[in-house]
Formats: sequence, C-alpha cells, structure tokens
Amino acid sequence: MPAIDSHGTLKIQTETGEPAMALTQEQIDSYNENGYLGVEGVFSEQELQDLRRVTEEFVHQSAELTEHTEVFDLDLGAGHSKESPKLRRIKSPHEQHAVYDAAMRKPELLDIIEDLIGPNIRLHHTKLNMKAPGGGQQVEWHTDWGFYPATNDDILEIGVTFDDMEIENGCLYVIPGSHKGPAYDHHEDGMFVGAVSQDDFSMEDAVPITLKAGGISIHHVRELHGSAPNISDRPRRLLLMGYSAVDAFPLTGYGDWEKWNSDILRGEPTNEPRLEKVPVRVAQPTPGGGSIFEIQDTMKKSHYADSKAT
Repeated sequence: MPAIDSHGTLKIQTETGEPAMALTQEQIDSYNENGYLGVEGVFSEQELQDLRRVTEEFVHQSAELTEHTEVFDLDLGAGHSKESPKLRRIKSPHEQHAVYDAAMRKPELLDIIEDLIGPNIRLHHTKLNMKAPGGGQQVEWHTDWGFYPATNDDILEIGVTFDDMEIENGCLYVIPGSHKGPAYDHHEDGMFVGAVSQDDFSMEDAVPITLKAGGISIHHVRELHGSAPNISDRPRRLLLMGYSAVDAFPLTGYGDWEKWNSDILRGEPTNEPRLEKVPVRVAQPTPGGGSIFEIQDTMKKSHYADSKAT
C-alpha cells in the first residue's frame, strides 16, 4: 500500500520494488485534497545522467556571460563569474536540447498527468531552476495562477529532481489545501511583484516536499508554494514543466493559434474553452519583464529575511 512519509511525500513501489508509474486513487484523492504530490523514482539513473550532463554543458556556456539573455538567467547575487559560473535558470530548456524535450514528453510522466487533469494535455512551459551551493536564491511565496490565470484551473506544475531535494538545499514548500483558496494578491503598492504578502498566509502551515533524485513534485496551479535559499554544499537543480488541459484557455491570450496547438501532447485541439467559476486576479500592472526572480526582486521585503538588505 502507498505510504506517506513525514514530509508528505507519497512513496509508491510495486511488489518487486520497482516504482509504480500510474497513480493510485489514494494519490489522486490526496492531490485533489491537498494540491500537491511527491512521487519517487519516475526518472531512471540513465535519464538523470543525461539531464545532468547537458545541464553542465549549459552552465559552462553561461560562464562567458555577465548579464541575462533570452536563454540564461544568471545568479549574480551568488557570485556568478567566469571562474565560478552560477546559472539560476535555463529558459524553455525543451527548446534548447533534445534531452529536455524527451523528459517533457516522457510517456509515463504524461500518464501521471492524465490521471490528474484528463486525457487532453497541452504543454504550458518549461524552465530549469538551479540553486548553487551556499546561497542559491530563494523563490518567494506565490501561486502560478497569479502569473497566468485561465478559463479553468486544470493546470499543474511538475518538478523533476536532478539531485536529492532536501530542506537544506532549498526544497519546494507548499501550503496544503491552498489551491482551494482565493486568488491571492501578488501586488505591492498596486504593482505586480510576483509574490504574496506574509499577511495572506502562515508559513507555519508549510510542508516541505523532499525527494530523491529522479522523483517528481506535482503542484496545482493555485497552490501556494515557495523555496528557501540553498544553505548546503550541494546543488538543487529542478526541471519545472507546466501542463494544462487543452480546454484551459489563458485569459491573457494564446498568441498564434497554430503554434499554440502544436504544444498539445495528447488529445485534439478545441476552440471551445471550458469556463469554470474560479477566482482570478490579473498580473497587472507590472514593473516590467524578466524572470520571476527579477520580478520578485522588486518586493520591499523577502519572506526569507527581515529585510532585503540582510
């Protein structure tokens, strides 16, 4: 039978000791109730080796850079330099290398997603977030829904762990059940800052998702989540991939119709959005573009420090 460890991660294995690749009803019920799951052993050791190798190649490429690009987001606060490159994010990695694209399309992963949002699945985005040892940057508390609300909320985020994801190296934290709450305000002084106020929730309710390398985290688009800085001597690399139901249409528009439909991984296109009564706040006005890190840097106060100066 499935077992849930002290950090809320579901440990699912078959009688032979091999990881099961389809969700049980207990897992589905837990996701629907709590808004998140952790599943071990979804990616093999060979797949992890390939993902790590390619990622290191990108890190080495970033060593020549001194500012962000359309592909690379540098961790300048952690001391990025040519001698010691600190890459904070690879943007849309599935467009940069076939290894990431294969991970995004992994059939067993899509089977898991299908159990949660149905058989018609569209890729929403990919990004590879990395926290360097000894100071890799935090991600402030937010919901993905705050950035991209849609006509319905059958949207989720998958995180593939390249390293053991633990409390010390900045694992993902969630607020169980928060996906059933309001559309949390991500504004400060009327401007969108990509994070919620500490007055809107209690960090004491947070639960860490700890996983071995090769496991996946899953969280609902409306789930409150964040992660602290990496204070360990180990990296924390997390390939994040967003998926939505095909009939979840973004309220901010979908761009080119043919391009948008080319992101469908299972099922057929539809021009009939499914409309559900879900709470929404639009991510406007915004101080400018950039990654979530740059947007959250406009906050007056971090959730993880007494002030931005400490």
